[in-house]
Amino acid sequence: MATRRHRVSAATAQMRAAADAVADASVWSMDAEETAATLVELTRAINQATELRARVAAHADDLHVGQDKGASSAAAWLAHETNTTRAAAHAAVRLGRDLEAHPAVRDALAAGHLHVEQARVIVHWIDDLPDTVPAEKVTGAEAPLLEQARHHDAHALNRLGKRLFEVIAPDEADAREAALLAKEENAAAKACRLSGYDDGKGKAHFAGTLPSYHWAALKKMLAAIAASKHQNATKGAGAAADRPPTPEAMGQALCELIERYPADRLPRTGGVSATTVVLIDLDVLLGRLEEKACVLDTGGTISPGVARRLACEAGIIPVVLGGDSQPLDVGRKRRYFTEAQRTAMLVRDRGCRAEGCDRSASLHAHHKTRWIDGGHTDLADGVSLCHWHHNRAHDTRYQTNYHPNGDVTFHRRT
Repeated sequence: MATRRHRVSAATAQMRAAADAVADASVWSMDAEETAATLVELTRAINQATELRARVAAHADDLHVGQDKGASSAAAWLAHETNTTRAAAHAAVRLGRDLEAHPAVRDALAAGHLHVEQARVIVHWIDDLPDTVPAEKVTGAEAPLLEQARHHDAHALNRLGKRLFEVIAPDEADAREAALLAKEENAAAKACRLSGYDDGKGKAHFAGTLPSYHWAALKKMLAAIAASKHQNATKGAGAAADRPPTPEAMGQALCELIERYPADRLPRTGGVSATTVVLIDLDVLLGRLEEKACVLDTGGTISPGVARRLACEAGIIPVVLGGDSQPLDVGRKRRYFTEAQRTAMLVRDRGCRAEGCDRSASLHAHHKTRWIDGGHTDLADGVSLCHWHHNRAHDTRYQTNYHPNGDVTFHRRT
């Protein structure tokens, strides 16, 4: 191994050697006081090592380390050599650059008095100050944030950082804060997402991102539903303990919120309300038959007990087989299919009937024989098609064929 000439290189070797010396040392004999003190010192040592790594990483970037091996950058080389992710390696270089521009922050981190998360927060808010702020005020703004870092973690420090401009330029603070909030809200709206999947075992898993306002509103709504006062009032005394809602209680509250959302407030898709359709036998609905699953229009299944409860409490449409129902055939008296017909068609077809199509949402009700050509607005003359295949059915460039099993095929005319 080459001789360590630079003191940073020598100190790094000594740190490695010291860590190696205690790699197999048991800590069981340390008492609580010594354990606590050691844990604090180790945290400070990690902060110091992080600063030193960032400083060396920025220097490596200056020297274009790795170019002799064809690496695109020093960060890319570091990621490959240490099996670090590229994002983490680039973050180390970026931190080194940021600390070069903020020596006071670098000194605090190098002394172990600052966590790297706190350092990034301080750098972010100092750099975020507009160019109109005089340089001397920008330099002086670091000191109060460094002082606050002694008493607050990175999250709390971030909240204080948002108020930094108010301290530096109080006359412009309100307009600045409004602009900052608008920027954050626009970014949050673009980042808003929800995804999930059904595991096939009766559970659905989901994750997503919401704007802060909507998350706060949702938490307030769920907390109100999960509150012991509401649960005891609706489900009987003793249904819920008088304590803050648990994650399980909040999850159950979300289910109740979904079930109780007013069905008449939902938009319509393909002329049918976006409520869930449950296909249920009359005997099952009346409780005379327990051993038969109920089918949802989405293709899933639920137990008879849940189906009966939802039929009583929630905004679902129970399509009862064998029971009384609305008239579904209106013949030539009506041009467009009724909602009852569309619902029955969805239950019957279970998705777009075009051969090879698996779409099951936002379906259209299509006349097999065009109404203007004498077709009837009834179930026998209707078929469920997705938007794409409904357009093909009215496209004169295609021949549409209806098969006895209900499938529909299309062939381009030659």
